[in-house]
Amino acid sequence: MTQERKLWITFILITTISLAFLGYFGHEIYQKSPPMPERIITTTGKVIFEGRDIKDGQNVWQSIGGQEVGSIWGHGAYLAPDWTADWLHREGIYILDYWSKSEYGTAFKTLKSERQAGLERRLQLELRKNTYNPETGEIIITPVRAEAIEYLNSYYEGLFMDNPELNELRNNYAIPKNAIKDTKRMRQMTGFFFWATWACTTERPESNITYTHNWPSEPLVGNKPSGDILVWTGVSIILLLIGVAVMVFYHARLREEDEPEMPAVDPLMRQTITPSMLAVKKYLWVISILIIIQITAGVVTAHYGVEGDAFYGFNLADTLPYVISRTWHVQLGILWIATAWLATGLYIAPSVAGKDPKFQRFGVNILFICLLVIVLGSMAGQWLGVMQKLGLETNFWFGHQGYEYVDLGRFWQIFLTVGLFLWLALMFRPLIPVIRNKTAEKGLLTMFLVASTAIAIFYTAGLMWGRQTNLAIAEYWRWWVVHLWVEGFFEVFATVVSAFLFVRLGLLRTKTATLNVLLSTVIFLSGGILGTFHHLYFSGTPTAVMAIGATFSALEVVPLVLIGYEAYENYRASRKTQWLKDYKWPIYCLVAVAFWNFFGAGILGFIINPPVALYYIQGLNTTSAHAHGALFGVYGMLGIGLMLFILRSLYRGQKWNDKLIGFSFWSINIGLMLMLVLSLLPMGVLQSIASAEKGLWYARSAEFLKGPGMDQIKWFRIIGDTVFAVGLGTFAWFVFTVGFKKPNTNSENKDI
Repeated sequence: MTQERKLWITFILITTISLAFLGYFGHEIYQKSPPMPERIITTTGKVIFEGRDIKDGQNVWQSIGGQEVGSIWGHGAYLAPDWTADWLHREGIYILDYWSKSEYGTAFKTLKSERQAGLERRLQLELRKNTYNPETGEIIITPVRAEAIEYLNSYYEGLFMDNPELNELRNNYAIPKNAIKDTKRMRQMTGFFFWATWACTTERPESNITYTHNWPSEPLVGNKPSGDILVWTGVSIILLLIGVAVMVFYHARLREEDEPEMPAVDPLMRQTITPSMLAVKKYLWVISILIIIQITAGVVTAHYGVEGDAFYGFNLADTLPYVISRTWHVQLGILWIATAWLATGLYIAPSVAGKDPKFQRFGVNILFICLLVIVLGSMAGQWLGVMQKLGLETNFWFGHQGYEYVDLGRFWQIFLTVGLFLWLALMFRPLIPVIRNKTAEKGLLTMFLVASTAIAIFYTAGLMWGRQTNLAIAEYWRWWVVHLWVEGFFEVFATVVSAFLFVRLGLLRTKTATLNVLLSTVIFLSGGILGTFHHLYFSGTPTAVMAIGATFSALEVVPLVLIGYEAYENYRASRKTQWLKDYKWPIYCLVAVAFWNFFGAGILGFIINPPVALYYIQGLNTTSAHAHGALFGVYGMLGIGLMLFILRSLYRGQKWNDKLIGFSFWSINIGLMLMLVLSLLPMGVLQSIASAEKGLWYARSAEFLKGPGMDQIKWFRIIGDTVFAVGLGTFAWFVFTVGFKKPNTNSENKDI
């Protein structure tokens, strides 16, 4: 049996078994998620919330931006509080004060420590006891807890509506006045906040840990890391060390084969440029425009962290609130990167065959129009939803779903799914005849189509939740999209495309590239598929999810230990021959990808992955640092590199403005690093210390984020943001200046 065949079998087994486990424990999440009650009543029989009000409250929360305005269970934006941590602390303080004043005639904080400890223990018994009755579907609470709910309903109503006493706090959280315009909707959202927080402090049946594994940290109610959190943290670190040792040993014993003989001239000079390949050029122009819009939205979003509802004194929040600017910033980041990769696929597929199948250019143009409609339509729908101009059901379909990274309404999700399958068809049509001819590139092209198929199929996971699906279940499917689609199979696609480009340039033998791609995919997916669970430690999931997530997410880091070798090889490749220097900047982008894979995805990722670390820092700016370093540093830089490869191929005979693209490259990478080290990481570290000492509620509070020195750290970000934005602006300008020149066409092929 050949080595390639063995790797194919291993790839199929790893993928099948991992997805089976992912599905099995998904079933467990369905069975053991925090129950959605029929009603919440007091011990005296008074109805506080109906179940339908809680479900509608979840939709109200989604309609105002959901995870783009604060967070629930640690998932979401970082400026406003985590509402579950905030509610839990405020509820605990209210009840303790109520008891203290009733029994001792003074506020809780003035009591002697012995009496405080006694009341805190009483509070723990009150809140941690599971009073859900599965037969009646009721959660039964005491009258004092019902009073706390009414107090908090009044507080949140004032915050999300128009209480003038909360103007400053509302400003600090960048929540516009009258974000919710109807008191009924406000009451419903309060019910959802209560239920989500109830899961954080209520122990599972026959267990001494809560539905969210004692998250968030809150000493008042006895929320502290469980034994499982500590044990699986240790296991993850041990497995990481073992995995690193095995990887280094395996790499050391590999025999380096002789490098292929370098072509005397650029092989792509002989490449046929088909009409559909030429049609890809407009994708690059639109991507450049989306980049400019995205970084503009990012600058506005970051600035809201300082001024709250203004942009250098201009009252921008009335027309472009923080929720919308952040939504567009996150969503457009995903969309332009994905479009860059889709465009690369559309360019590569016919280049292999050397001709277009019938109607290929037509399909490329139709897909382009579809993507434009999806981008503009979803952005408009999100604005209408957040501005409270849509009903709850209409908002779900056309407005803002409220789930970070998949904010677009369900209609736009379905439309994008159809677009991805159209893209997949455009990949298959030119490549299937080539694969049938059993050329040397058959294995590599097969892997290319497998990765493309996975991209189309796994996005459908975003259609698996409904308008009122239990949040724990919706989070499970959301991370299928964010982790498996974005971080998983797009990674495989990127690996295949990079290897294919090196083969086409004559820098890598086809057999070597195929084996490397298969091996890299096996190693990555071994940890990557089940590593999805590391996002779900505290999202209402059973203990087994934490065990598997901690174990396999540690293995995700293992391949990154040799990333420096990959970066060096890419750098060395760019200097091999005179003609290859024309590909200097695309190859430098791959070098940058390797660096950010190690630092942004690897180091910053593992800092927040172990259960005990994430217990204290989930939802803090440490996550934001990882997101910027990994999402843009790895996937964004790869998207830019792929765009440059396409441009170099299209305009092979043109001399590039080397100074302009060089300035852009270094500005982007230096600006991103400055953004991290001057602002996001220092802020995240300080928040982590505050979270460990006082609780997550404090680390996310206005009291802390507006405390001494914090605004200065936020302002420091303007240095990195400016350098970064200038770099991306010059890149967009470079794309347009090159694109207006006459491309290199060696084709007489006519698309019918």
